[in-house]
Amino acid sequence: MPGQRRDAWFYGLLLLGVGSLANAGWMLIDPLRWYHDLPAAVPDFGEFNPHFVRDIGCAFATVGFAQVWAAFAPRYRFPLVVMATVFFAAHAALHVFDTVRGAVDHHHWWLDLPGVYAPAILLAVLSVLLARRQGDLHAHPTG
Repeated sequence: MPGQRRDAWFYGLLLLGVGSLANAGWMLIDPLRWYHDLPAAVPDFGEFNPHFVRDIGCAFATVGFAQVWAAFAPRYRFPLVVMATVFFAAHAALHVFDTVRGAVDHHHWWLDLPGVYAPAILLAVLSVLLARRQGDLHAHPTG
């Protein structure tokens, strides 16, 4: 790692990963406080269940680990970012479904934007960019 060039990918993926890991840590260590204090009105989605919150915390930890790994290992970025994208896109789709069907109030479109929809969109864009980069590398193996 010494002397390795730190590019925008490194910093962006590291930031996303640390954010996911911080959320995971909060969910695993203090699920009740996470449930009540996360500024996304989590109680609107149902009763508190500490086991369920910790289960989701494990998913965020896994995704965060993948994002940090991708930051430090450019060779594995594409599959790691795609896996993180699958989780965040599925998570966002579930929030869309619950909001559209009226399980939560329409203000959740805005509440869920920064923590649910924006990461899913950002990771989807990153996945496409990495897929194009992968294609370029295979088309031009010397570059």
